[in-house]
Amino acid sequence: MDIEQARTFLEIIHSGTFARAAERLHVTQTTVTARVQALEAALNCTLFIRNRAGAKLTKKGEAFVKPAKNMMTAWEQAKQLCSNAADQTPHRLNIGGEISLWNPILVDWLLALNEEMPHLIINSQVSTTNMLYETLQKQEVDAIIVHSPRYLTGLVVEQIAEEKLIHVASCQQKEPDLFIDWGEDFSLQFDRCVPFNRKAAMQFSLGPMALKYLLAKGGNGYFRTRVVDKYLKEGQLVHVKDAPEFTYPIYLVYLKNNRVPDGFEQAKALLLANVKAFSSWSL
Repeated sequence: MDIEQARTFLEIIHSGTFARAAERLHVTQTTVTARVQALEAALNCTLFIRNRAGAKLTKKGEAFVKPAKNMMTAWEQAKQLCSNAADQTPHRLNIGGEISLWNPILVDWLLALNEEMPHLIINSQVSTTNMLYETLQKQEVDAIIVHSPRYLTGLVVEQIAEEKLIHVASCQQKEPDLFIDWGEDFSLQFDRCVPFNRKAAMQFSLGPMALKYLLAKGGNGYFRTRVVDKYLKEGQLVHVKDAPEFTYPIYLVYLKNNRVPDGFEQAKALLLANVKAFSSWSL
């Protein structure tokens, strides 16, 4: 016995005749008759008595009404459960960020996604600008966070933040020069202004590492304004006078009209909210 047989049985009761049941089920009357005959054969009893007035239930037919309704209820519940399970299949979101942006922007974004969108499976990577753009164009990632915008065909580029990089020095020991790689654009601007010879300076790929060194051993270098602000106020660092300042724009880049998974707009909104909350930025 299949579920269509039980459905047909209940429809005949509701409609009153085999013909009306066939119309409501969008099948032929022959199909309705065949389903009832198969159901009766499976149950080994007669369910209906047919006459000019329509179809009347037998005693056995009356007894089968409740089990038939239970079967339909169970079937609808089973479909609902399976549908929900399909809807809850985790989506993947692949994101990447430049080395200098993993902390705090990428980390804060991951934390927000984990809390607000736990159904997402997040894959993240930290790499160079060139590698990130390459993986984006190959559709190996859905979005990247970078300093340098590249307005290539098929890419959406959105500036999500802008901060300043300022020249600070330790109050105790102003040497050595520390150069932090804040991205391609920063290096180009830096070399034009030549605050100091970056090739002869100590090199750092991570701002937090350079700042910890600066606070512990001394030196000077360029850092984000909001990160060094408290150390300037506490007197551990000083702002180097007349030194050039550099803009520190940050961009979100993703593919236009591509396979960005469901929920990407919500994920992007979480990123923007975190970026605006600069008070949460730390080392």
